[in-house]
Amino acid sequence: MKSFVSPGLEGKVALVTGGAKGIGRAAALLFGEAKAQVAVSDVDVAQGEATAAAIRDRGGEAIFLRADVTVEAEVAAMVAATVAHFGALDCAFNNAGLGGVHAPFHELALADWERILAADLTSVFLCMKHELAHMAAVGRGAIVNTASGAGFVPAPGMPHYTAAKHGVLGLTKLAAKEYARAGIRVNAICPGVTDTAMMQDFIGGSAELERMMLDTLPFGRMARAEEVAGAAVWLCSDAASFVSGDSMLVDGASVCR
Repeated sequence: MKSFVSPGLEGKVALVTGGAKGIGRAAALLFGEAKAQVAVSDVDVAQGEATAAAIRDRGGEAIFLRADVTVEAEVAAMVAATVAHFGALDCAFNNAGLGGVHAPFHELALADWERILAADLTSVFLCMKHELAHMAAVGRGAIVNTASGAGFVPAPGMPHYTAAKHGVLGLTKLAAKEYARAGIRVNAICPGVTDTAMMQDFIGGSAELERMMLDTLPFGRMARAEEVAGAAVWLCSDAASFVSGDSMLVDGASVCR
């Protein structure tokens, strides 16, 4: 990973959900590199602990908090534990989520719809609800939510994912407006096709599928996790002090809204 330093994060407390792997892990490591204190959260205890340990091994401060972000009591405990351990919550990167199965609209099972809406939209609402409550009380904070290019254009065969990511952008804009006078900035990143474990699971080792996918991408390659994470970390930093309500595409010109 290339060196990354974002100004104005030293000593701040950052909470990262979905921090066990992929974009979340990359963001947690970048926060640590920027000398923030990092609370890493995930349902994957082993990989989440490994992320926190990697930050500490590099001289940073980090803890791991196991939380299912679809369960409000666990989200509330996650935020409270972050504040109790570090004494503050300055930044939050709400990144946890799922990809979902592909299916024609009329064949999508209700259970699949509800699972993705819970993981990709309700989770963001719950995290923001408890993060905003703390940040509003102290009069400062920055939140970044992970949406997707599917928040702008439909993802074929994924009505549940498309609806969830459109919803994330709506919540982001609403909170940015509502909490600006409270000193809180709220933004979203919208990744394109990114080389993560989730994406590799989707490809399933098929060279043909990967080639077909790469042929559709303007850069001819997938994003690296740290390239996407860097945008989220920058949005949390003082360098983005007047950026709020934005939905930043990090997709190598795939959507070009």
